[in-house]
Amino acid sequence: MKEKSLAQLLCDAKVLTDEQRYAAETASKDAGIAFEDYVLSHNLVNDRDLAMALADKFDVTFYDHITEKMADPELLAKASLPFLRTNAIMPLVVDDHREIVTANPFAFQSLDELRLLLEEQVPMAIAPRSVIIEAINRYYPLEGTKEMIEELEEEQALEGGMDFGTIEEEDILGMASEAPIIKLVNHILYQAVKQGASDIHIEPSEKEMRVRYRIDGVLYPALTPPKRIQSALSSRIKVMANLNIAEKRQPQDGRIQIKVADRSIDLRVSILPISHGERIVMRLLDKSKTFGRLNVLGLSERDFRVMSDAIARPNGIILLTGPTGSGKTSTLYSILSELNTPDVNIITVEDPVEYQMKGIGQVQVKEQIGLTFAAALRSILRQDPDILMIGETRDHETAQIAIQSSLTGHLVLSTLHTNSAAASITRLIDMGIEPFLIASTLSAVVAQRLVRRLCDVCKKPYIPEKEVARRLGLEHEKLKGFAFYQAVGCEACLNLGYRGRLAIFEVMAMTHPIMRLTLTRSETAVIQDQARKDGMTLLVEDGLEKAKKGLTTIEEVLSVASTV
Repeated sequence: MKEKSLAQLLCDAKVLTDEQRYAAETASKDAGIAFEDYVLSHNLVNDRDLAMALADKFDVTFYDHITEKMADPELLAKASLPFLRTNAIMPLVVDDHREIVTANPFAFQSLDELRLLLEEQVPMAIAPRSVIIEAINRYYPLEGTKEMIEELEEEQALEGGMDFGTIEEEDILGMASEAPIIKLVNHILYQAVKQGASDIHIEPSEKEMRVRYRIDGVLYPALTPPKRIQSALSSRIKVMANLNIAEKRQPQDGRIQIKVADRSIDLRVSILPISHGERIVMRLLDKSKTFGRLNVLGLSERDFRVMSDAIARPNGIILLTGPTGSGKTSTLYSILSELNTPDVNIITVEDPVEYQMKGIGQVQVKEQIGLTFAAALRSILRQDPDILMIGETRDHETAQIAIQSSLTGHLVLSTLHTNSAAASITRLIDMGIEPFLIASTLSAVVAQRLVRRLCDVCKKPYIPEKEVARRLGLEHEKLKGFAFYQAVGCEACLNLGYRGRLAIFEVMAMTHPIMRLTLTRSETAVIQDQARKDGMTLLVEDGLEKAKKGLTTIEEVLSVASTV
């Protein structure tokens, strides 16, 4: 172990300045907490930089990611899941030898306890806490699907008398001794969360069932349970969602709240009767998800400036456009996160309220009782709001109230279903909004799409085909000057080649020339040409820039954005 202090090593690595170091040392000593805990809790360093400094101090191996090959299930099973997660510690197999990776090498007791369980004096390695927790949640062994299905097939009288249990607010990872059908449903939910799925599809056909996960916008097959358990599976999900088990002819909608790996997950359940049974789709919403500020959305310098100027105004309308699933809601929440300060009153109207945000009043639309967007907005304006967020501008009445709210001094955020930023103006005119009102209230329009992000571990460079260059409207020779990448697939990305998604943007500011074109009811193409002259970057152009940086592929960009 090196004699230099951890604080000095962080300074040597230029993670901390000398001033920050002395202040943190004094404050941590006064508070009676460890220096490393203080700098981490006060966001002076991130867990990766801290782990690297600790690895340097103790002169041990540093891991910035943990693969499935390193996480041996038999070895992990020697310790309980709560013990590993609480202490951010886990055993690994690296090049046929064992190691214990920890986020806190000063926690000697947990290290000794794990060595005792392994019955071996295993050497230590260090990794960021977030990396270890993610690896534990992903690789800790649960009962296999095959064994669960075999156990289900041994059950008698699946259609009658089966105890479907009750859903409680507990972590489903710990529900290992439940009935087989409960374990199977828990396994389906757990695997979906583990793989980062946004939706679970359970689809019955004539002779079999199919479970698929939507990961980064693409559906992947997961498992095929036997047809004979179809009724039991749908009944279990109905019990969890507080739906009518006996009703199999009408569509039903419900919600499920569970915990998976200490994360609170909200599931929106939709059940639709089809010819071969009931089709179930569950949308997963991570209630613990937090939204970053504007500077982490991936906006270009010009787009960030336009957005910052628009949200800094005391009034006006900012519209986000794009198809369903293009990330509009997440961008809206990021803007709200930027604006959410103690001195402003923010109220939203949503259908449904997907994520809870502290300090913001969120209204759930309920059309069956007459609480529409327009009806909610009329009441909200009497709540003295500074900022309004309207989940979707669907009709003339909602658009008219948004316009009037802007004219009376409110900042209004909303979404609209159009294919481009420029098309939003013609769409509002088609809704019956007068052009002079649009020109005087609209501040900015943001069109966006989501593309899959390349896995940094396995992506490899390549030169795109001539056909790709033609679709981009570029000469093939021009593409050779850039290092484009393509997806490969590895353990780190579950052999998909992609990990996560990122947004591409088209940000149009309401400049004076565009105001004049709006007043003359100009066509979308004319407005778009003027916006480009004013500095707007088209979706496909922003996507191409991100592809040049190795963040995504050209094919991904072309799959969501048009070149015309």
